[in-house]
Amino acid sequence: MYNTNKISKQLLKWYNKYQRDLPWRYTKDPYKIWLSEIMLQQTQVETVIPYYIKWLDKYPTIKNVAETDETILLKSWEGLGYYNRCRNFKKAAVNIMKEHEGQIPTDYDSFIKMPGVGEYIAAAVLSIAHDKPHPALDGNIIRVMSRFLKQKKLSPYNRKIIKNHVQMWMEFDSPGDINQALMDIGSKICKQNQVLCYKCPLENSCAAVLTQFPESYPTPKQHKPIPNYDVVTGIIWKNNQLLILRRDKKNHLGGLWEFPGGKMKNGETQMQTLKREIKEECGIDIKIGKEIGSIKHTYSHFSIAMTSFHCTMINGQEVKTEQPFEWIKLSQIKDFPFPKANHKLFAILNRQDWHD
Repeated sequence: MYNTNKISKQLLKWYNKYQRDLPWRYTKDPYKIWLSEIMLQQTQVETVIPYYIKWLDKYPTIKNVAETDETILLKSWEGLGYYNRCRNFKKAAVNIMKEHEGQIPTDYDSFIKMPGVGEYIAAAVLSIAHDKPHPALDGNIIRVMSRFLKQKKLSPYNRKIIKNHVQMWMEFDSPGDINQALMDIGSKICKQNQVLCYKCPLENSCAAVLTQFPESYPTPKQHKPIPNYDVVTGIIWKNNQLLILRRDKKNHLGGLWEFPGGKMKNGETQMQTLKREIKEECGIDIKIGKEIGSIKHTYSHFSIAMTSFHCTMINGQEVKTEQPFEWIKLSQIKDFPFPKANHKLFAILNRQDWHD
């Protein structure tokens, strides 16, 4: 059995010397730490940093988030993906202003009740901002500890064992730094397919090192291939304005804006799909014009191949849809949050001068 106090000291010594230089590492403000943890979910650090800095320039406090319209917040989040994170952060900010007098809860049971806050975020924020001894079990920490304890399976029982070990290390000093040290080791040294054990402060106590194949722990998950969908969309013009629809907030990419259209059915041509989808979504018939182009985009659980066309409404019709919609000028495009796939379409249209 290893010496718990010794491990804790080794981790903190290593972290003080080798920690990553990240903007959220310079604050104890729970709002800023919370923001960073939300943005970092399923998103690489290099992508997050500029968003984090720009967000704090616009919304320096939780009160600013609570008072800002959701559409404006989504525009600031545009391109970061996983937009439910932003919507939940807005809901949580409103809740904190109304129910907690503007103060982010400092106890675990209250904080975890906030929209979008799960076990990991609650543990990370409270340990880093308030030195509460809560292990923040993200993918990096779980991988490091699975190797340290030579665990093949990530069962609930084994996760509990991991949590107990990390919690013991936190009893001596700096729970937040213990969490962040393990995160950094997982990011820099104990990677999924590459291990640099000679650089790791845990090397002499790590059970997987003795096997000579530490990278084989834990057993990797088998990922299923993601489905691909063929999608057709139309830019519908009317008096030099174009039609955009807002996606249902309950659906994927909810709250973002898009051009009308949808998935192709078996046996349909692109023209048939576009006419059917726009009739179903908007209650109008269209005349299909020039093809704009095609793009491909991969989301977390599926990918799309999207082809778009310039379209016009047949005279004398009115848009009838339950979705919020707007007729906007080209100059207004920048004011609305769109999915990443649409920005690839914008790039094509910019080369074509957006003419219909």
